[in-house]
Amino acid sequence: MENIQTTAKIPKLKLDFKDSKYATGRRKTSIAKVWLKKGTGKIYVNGKSFSEYFADDNHKMQITRPFEVINQATDYDVRCSVKGGGPTGQAGAMVHGISKALLMFDENFKAALKAEKLTTRDSRAVERKKPGRRKARRSFQFSKR
Repeated sequence: MENIQTTAKIPKLKLDFKDSKYATGRRKTSIAKVWLKKGTGKIYVNGKSFSEYFADDNHKMQITRPFEVINQATDYDVRCSVKGGGPTGQAGAMVHGISKALLMFDENFKAALKAEKLTTRDSRAVERKKPGRRKARRSFQFSKR
């Protein structure tokens, strides 16, 4: 018996993003390159629909939050290229990038987005491990005898 494996080629998603605004978002070690244009509310991440790319509902909700804040949930299409970090950092980077791109479309969104703290980069990151410790602050177990 022959064990033949066929790998079907996934067609590369061609998206027309002429006349779009570009912004870069960052969170932890993730970087998101975001292209935003007027459209119907489609969001693509690394060539996939964002609901396919992110399994967690919290991440999906987080990504659509900038649009809900400005009450235009289905007015923009998003194409995003994300790399680095994990899903939480990537979702946070996308939110930051989308918010920055929305400001390029209309400066009137600034008050609403800034009130929700979506335009500010979240600078929290993992603290480095220190010598003589098990983790950044955790010591090794102390033994009296």
